[in-house]
Amino acid sequence: MIVKLIDFFRDRLAATITACLAVLVLLVLWDALLVDKSDAHTLVERIPGFWAGFGFLACVLIIIVSKWFGHLGIMTREDYYDD
Repeated sequence: MIVKLIDFFRDRLAATITACLAVLVLLVLWDALLVDKSDAHTLVERIPGFWAGFGFLACVLIIIVSKWFGHLGIMTREDYYDD
């Protein structure tokens, strides 16, 4: 079942990316125009889409640090056991 769903989205990759970006834009617009920000505790809570950008940058940072950590000591040579 899940394989069919993945294949469905993979076959329509351009439409899937477009739909995801459209949903993202709609959510940021909704946040910017309709959400009441008068009770925001900090300045960054008043910036439209701040938490979306913050979450994206945090994910990118996690990926970069994980790759660096993996190359630093976790990954081994392919001939590690051949010596």
